[in-house]
Amino acid sequence: MTPPDARQPGSSDGDRTVEAVLPPPPAAPRAGASDPADATPADGAAFARPAGAQGSFDPPERHRPAVTPPPPASPAQQAAFGRPAAVAGSFAGDRPSPPPRPVPPPPPEAVLRAFRAPSGQGGLQEPPGGRPGRRRTSAGPWWKSDARSDPWRDPHAPAGLTGPAVFEEESEQEGPVVVDRKGRKKLRLRDLTVRVAALLVLAVLLAGAIGGGVGYLLTREAAETPLLAPGTTLTPTDEGITREPGSVSDIAADVTPAVVSIEVRIGEAGATGSGVVIDGENGYIVTNNHVISGADGVEGAEIRAVFSDGSGSAARIVGRDPASDIAVVKVERPGLVTASLGSSDAVVVGDPVVAIGSPLGLAGTVTSGIVSALDRPVRLAGEGSDTNAVISAVQTDAPINPGNSGGALVDATGAVIGINTAIASLGGGSVGLGFAIPIDTASDIAEQLISTGAAVHAALGVNTRSVTDGTRDGALVLNVEPGSAAADAGIREQDVIIAVDDQAVGSSEELVVAIDSHEPGDTVTVEVVRDDSSTTVQATLDQA
Repeated sequence: MTPPDARQPGSSDGDRTVEAVLPPPPAAPRAGASDPADATPADGAAFARPAGAQGSFDPPERHRPAVTPPPPASPAQQAAFGRPAAVAGSFAGDRPSPPPRPVPPPPPEAVLRAFRAPSGQGGLQEPPGGRPGRRRTSAGPWWKSDARSDPWRDPHAPAGLTGPAVFEEESEQEGPVVVDRKGRKKLRLRDLTVRVAALLVLAVLLAGAIGGGVGYLLTREAAETPLLAPGTTLTPTDEGITREPGSVSDIAADVTPAVVSIEVRIGEAGATGSGVVIDGENGYIVTNNHVISGADGVEGAEIRAVFSDGSGSAARIVGRDPASDIAVVKVERPGLVTASLGSSDAVVVGDPVVAIGSPLGLAGTVTSGIVSALDRPVRLAGEGSDTNAVISAVQTDAPINPGNSGGALVDATGAVIGINTAIASLGGGSVGLGFAIPIDTASDIAEQLISTGAAVHAALGVNTRSVTDGTRDGALVLNVEPGSAAADAGIREQDVIIAVDDQAVGSSEELVVAIDSHEPGDTVTVEVVRDDSSTTVQATLDQA
């Protein structure tokens, strides 16, 4: 609160009239409170304690406000808040007395020694040696020569309100930095001196010059050097690349010489595929039937095998099997590198594999992946070929493209486990699903072709299509060949074959694979569903 200013009666403060408020003379101070350096004898008499007065401060009686006794209580108040007539004290006599307060035990001797006052000190609030006496000096904070006119020294000085705080307008403030009504500092340019303004302009120009120079240095182009440098030599590295045994590069180096490109030319048309050397001494090469079937029996057709070293030889068809899509050709070139044949029965899903062939006519192409599925029934049929086969394929995610047909699918040891033959694609290219004929099947067919020029297969003698009733799948018999193994076993049209021996049949492709896994003359148990009930029949397989 700001102390009121002494004004004359009737003085004006803006639009408001303020009466003069003069503080009464201050009360007398305690004896000996005057400052001997500033106070006069008259001042000392004014501020001395009156004779017979006791206490540190006793204001005059005329300044004490009159105490007005409270009005007597009404009958309603006495009835509501008065003491009952039967009660003599402040509380009822039957009120239970509070339990006695427990007396805390005396503190331990260690606590007393730690916290008791040192010798010569009266208490914890007094400094060592006792409290010093009060001093009154000319610089003391209590009484000065202007104490009589200072309203803050008089506790009985009345308070008064003054006008609101007045802020100095920005136009009236001096200097370039001014403070607005919200206390924010602003720079007033019109008050800048010429020297300060010149320094600011020079600072801006200097900053611009530095920025421009840095930008020039960063963006400038170096002077052109001569385009040719005769005698330049590159420093070779001494460290060789280590290729571990079993790596893709190691497998490719071993198997690529045993994989050939098959080129077929019929008049002005031509096609390419791949093949695998299975007998290097006699020049036998296994490939797919659909690769060379178009040249069989056609006058003027040429089949040529191109080896990894770029040399080539004419090839002749030894035999081909449209029912398994396997064919064998022969070249008159002894001493060829022979591929190592593995076993497809030992392959499991997840095994790493490498596909080697001539996709899109690019000989010696190597791709890698894993075995993604086994025993996948895949129907093979190609335009311009008499291939009509269903194989129990090895599925892989190694990229296989047109031209890979007849090439090798090898395992981590470099052994051939399949003959690449088909891809699953929506647009004609590889989408990560390739299929290979298991090498066990390919070897069996190749041996028959080399021995006799033809291969034999077991046949049941039915035509079927895949069906399902929502809970069970099977192969619906569309017709039965007269005199076939199925006719002799009593299989009828509209029967649904669901199993051959212990192998479940869920489609027409699975039925072909199940029958082809047996030899002609084998007797098999065929389970069929007829008239909502299942039955089994015995069938002795024929030769296809």
